[in-house]
Amino acid sequence: MRDISAMDVLQTLGIALGLAALAGVNLYLTVFAAGLAIHFGWVILPSYLAELSALGNPWLVSIAGGLYFLDFFADKIPWVDTANDAFHTFVRPLGGAVLAVLALGEADPAIKVIAALLAGGVALTSHAAKAGTRLVANSSPEPASNIGLSLGEDALVLGGLSLLYFYPIIAMVLILVVLITIWLVLPRLLRSIQATLWLAWKKLNGAPAGNEAGALTAALPAGIEQDLRRAHATAEPVAFAVRCLSGGGPRLPKNRFGWLVRLEGGRLFFLSRRWQGSLVVEIPQPAEAPERASRFLCERLGLPGSENTPHVFIFERGSRVVADLIASQLAVPFPPPAPDPEPLATVTA
Repeated sequence: MRDISAMDVLQTLGIALGLAALAGVNLYLTVFAAGLAIHFGWVILPSYLAELSALGNPWLVSIAGGLYFLDFFADKIPWVDTANDAFHTFVRPLGGAVLAVLALGEADPAIKVIAALLAGGVALTSHAAKAGTRLVANSSPEPASNIGLSLGEDALVLGGLSLLYFYPIIAMVLILVVLITIWLVLPRLLRSIQATLWLAWKKLNGAPAGNEAGALTAALPAGIEQDLRRAHATAEPVAFAVRCLSGGGPRLPKNRFGWLVRLEGGRLFFLSRRWQGSLVVEIPQPAEAPERASRFLCERLGLPGSENTPHVFIFERGSRVVADLIASQLAVPFPPPAPDPEPLATVTA
């Protein structure tokens, strides 16, 4: 076994994790670009990375190049890129683990197993961030965002490979920072993915345009209604309750499944259930007329507020009539409650 220094160990670890992260973004481009550089001698591998010379095999370079050619076009077509990412959910993490083990060279077998597990997790994390971003971008059908994201990812892989070769320790630090950032925003990203998939499913399986349901209901699940009564101690009857998604606004998180509820007294609420408890947000009476828009996957209702940030609610694509009804009802300002009558003056003799 070759003797390597502590610096070599850090550099090897940085390269192993870096290759795994880049493989999670685009496995074929990572293998093709690295193999091409090794095959033509554009990079000189140090002795402790000698195992990576296998990437320069002409057959491997040719196969990776052919797969990247197919992936290059599939990655730029809306929804085709999402199907492509779904297929590669297993391929990219596995490829990232193999690259990391290859970078370790003649390490102890137990170390290789640990590295493979870590590298697979790193590749899966970067793949999830890529696939989730693409899925959210597909909520608008225009291809410009998909093409821009795909070209940006390709540039990221090529730039990342250059950084790994010249500054592997810096690359490792950056990768760790990016991974931590991804894990911090991952819950929001997963909610966005879930919301987009739900809207896409409803669009594919809902009523065609012009046949949307137009009835508002006052029925509310018992558990949700109890949350409202407990939070605001009100016994007012429900005027209407509509299933929807939150689209953001003051004190209103995005992509929460819940109910938009209006009481007969005029107060408006958004109610949702979370693992850490219920979410009850009172929505102020709109200062201006509600904003309505039909999007590719959804119906959007915006309620302008006093903080210059509207409360936004998202309905499935087959709920155009329902969204219009809600907008028309909320467009009429609800009269404020009448003041309590003044007590009569007491007349003394």
